[in-house]
Amino acid sequence: MSETVSEVAQMQRNGDEGRLARRRITQHFWFNLFRFAVLINGLALFIIVGYMVYYGLPAISWDFLTGMPTEGGLAGGIFPCIVGTFYLSIGSMALALPLGVAAAIYLHEYAKPGLAMRLIRLAINNLAGVPSVVFGLFGMAFFVAARDLGGLGLGVSIAAGAMTLAVLILPVIIGTSEEALRSVPDTFREASLGLGATKWQTIFKVVLPAALPGVLTGSILSISRAAGETAAIMFTAAASYNPRLPASIFNEVMALPYQIYSLSVSSTDPEATLPLQYGTSLVLITLVLGMNLVAIVLRSKLRKRLVR
Repeated sequence: MSETVSEVAQMQRNGDEGRLARRRITQHFWFNLFRFAVLINGLALFIIVGYMVYYGLPAISWDFLTGMPTEGGLAGGIFPCIVGTFYLSIGSMALALPLGVAAAIYLHEYAKPGLAMRLIRLAINNLAGVPSVVFGLFGMAFFVAARDLGGLGLGVSIAAGAMTLAVLILPVIIGTSEEALRSVPDTFREASLGLGATKWQTIFKVVLPAALPGVLTGSILSISRAAGETAAIMFTAAASYNPRLPASIFNEVMALPYQIYSLSVSSTDPEATLPLQYGTSLVLITLVLGMNLVAIVLRSKLRKRLVR
């Protein structure tokens, strides 16, 4: 009898060891697959950036960065393009970030769950996947067109382009901000309300500061997309050649993405403008990385302050 019991116990141990071995194999397989995916993405990024640096760096010079374009934008410097891209990116963030965070606060903190909220969230998610050219056509019809045609009558300008880009990045900001608010533990809210704070005081002084790192993550994604868009500003803000800096937000402006497009399609000899294309692309990547770096450093400081 005892021998039978020991045999059964031994079989159970063997079965447990077999299951553990299979789990380890499965775990190692998936971990290695994830590592391979990270390696492929990192390698792709390294190749693209290295390609841009290799071909674009020879075109970078002080005159190229600070000079004005010549020959219809096919030669000269790109300083107006840098300024225009900066204006459009910062302008769109200044419009979209407050609206997006406010919408996320309402959806998560005030709105009652139901069919209407599900439809609103579905619409926001769908807008995040709409092609940018659709937003560009919307901006042209609503912001650029004259008032007698149903638009605001802003014309092709920085204001119209910034508003169009703000509409384009708004769904991303709303989604990431709502996720950041959702990640704040309910105990924070309960403790604040228990101490006598109002709901708005709890949101403004407790919940929102705790969610700011996540909100800035959405801002980083949004500013990268806004800075690199071509189709959205093609109909609303960008000029193929304007060798002057804009005097107001109601002037059209050159921008790095549209300049790359113009250099690619407008020249009768595209091969001759390749150095300018690569150089402009490298400047655009550097500008986007610089703006992202500022947001990342700010997010890191906020997280350290929250931990303390």
